[in-house]
Amino acid sequence: MKSWLEAIWNTLKVFVLFMGCTLLFYYGILWVSEEYESYHRYDEPKGRAVKVIQMEQVSEQPTWFDRLLFFYHYGE
Repeated sequence: MKSWLEAIWNTLKVFVLFMGCTLLFYYGILWVSEEYESYHRYDEPKGRAVKVIQMEQVSEQPTWFDRLLFFYHYGE
C-alpha cells in the first residue's frame, strides 16, 4: 500500500514539474513573439546603406527551359 502511494506521489511531482516547464516555455514563446511583432524589418535603412544586388535587365523573355534551370538552381 505504501509503495502505491509513493508511486502516485512521484507521478504527481513529475506531472507538476512537466506542466510548470511547459507553461514557462509557452509564455516565453509568447513574450518573444510579442517582442518581435512590432519589429519593422522592411523599413527603409537609415544612414549610408548600400544596395547589395542590382537586377539584370533582360531584353527578351526567358524560355521555359531557362525558367526551369533557374528554379532548380535558386529554388524560386
